Amino acid sequence: MDRVVKGIVILASLVSVGFGVWHFFVPAIWNWYDFIMDSSGELVIAVRAINVFFSASLVLFGLMNLAILYKNKANNYSRLVVLSASLLLWLLRVIMQLVFPQGSASGLLQYSMLLIFITVFLCYVFSLIYFAKHKEKSC
Repeated sequence: MDRVVKGIVILASLVSVGFGVWHFFVPAIWNWYDFIMDSSGELVIAVRAINVFFSASLVLFGLMNLAILYKNKANNYSRLVVLSASLLLWLLRVIMQLVFPQGSASGLLQYSMLLIFITVFLCYVFSLIYFAKHKEKSC
């Protein structure tokens, strides 16, 4: 079972890192700033800052989960805290996709995003439950 849980954490963490890295480039790919009036310089700065913070957070949380998974000296409490934070971030993303769906121009894109978000969330849920039940065991 440890291998399965380790694989699930790795999958969810790599997806988190992948989304984070990809999101650094989203403003350029989708020309975000073309939709903001030229007179709204502060808005461009704010959107850029939020996107960089969000992207870096996804990358860092994914890397923290991987580091704690592979670090033998990491205690179970550390794993539970980082997994819980990751779980809550992805839960919020699932809720946002349900309430304010992105990708609505294409049903396939919209529901694919939702499916990916739910899958990553459930990976973290399953891993958190496993580590909470197996307090003394390390992966």
